[in-house]
Amino acid sequence: MMPDDLSQSTLLSAFDGARLVYFDGMFPETALFVAQEAARNNIPILVEAESLREGLDELLKLADFVTCSAKFPQAWTQAPSIPSALVSMLLRLPNINFVVVTLGEGGCLMLERSANEDSDIEERDVESFLEFLYKGKDDSLAIPTCIPSAVTKFRANGIGTICGRFYIGTAEKIPDSELIDTTGAGDAFIGAIMYAICANMVPEKMLPLAAQVAAAKCRALGARTGLPRRTDPHVVSFLH
Repeated sequence: MMPDDLSQSTLLSAFDGARLVYFDGMFPETALFVAQEAARNNIPILVEAESLREGLDELLKLADFVTCSAKFPQAWTQAPSIPSALVSMLLRLPNINFVVVTLGEGGCLMLERSANEDSDIEERDVESFLEFLYKGKDDSLAIPTCIPSAVTKFRANGIGTICGRFYIGTAEKIPDSELIDTTGAGDAFIGAIMYAICANMVPEKMLPLAAQVAAAKCRALGARTGLPRRTDPHVVSFLH
């Protein structure tokens, strides 16, 4: 489907009741057209950035939220590390509320922008700060958890400073006997992030939920078979 195939009335009808619009970077011309209409109608936009693609930069400028693969932040920003790349992304994309980078078995890392620019907020080097925050990770826990930071001014050398909060999200440790198929785990994670945004979840609940949904998917063959329902015991505790 191309932009000429989409009338404004068709889009407005599709947007009726929508609380979030998601784009994966495919079909950039059509995606950008739809995203521009969504932005004009004040509908939040989530963009998945898996790899460098034609037209993705323009789409990212309209995004409110970004999820990306482990390789994308540094490839896009040319920053020397993932933490400094996330700082760079928020500086270059002022509309973004948060960016989440998925790290496979390593869980995920999220940087959320803060509107609080109080001069009393401590400024920290982002690299050393993340090293310190990761020391709070309990590797003995099998279930997903979230480690939040306080609001801090994060300084990335040669890049700049952003005020926000980092969150470390851990992945579930799935026993080998239960791990069946990882196909679609990333999509399951993003789907749960979308649910959490629409449900106004705080990051401390959103990231463990997304990790748990992805883990539940990995317990069955195929991309959709293992996706849990709200009543699934693997996720119900994360919804309350």
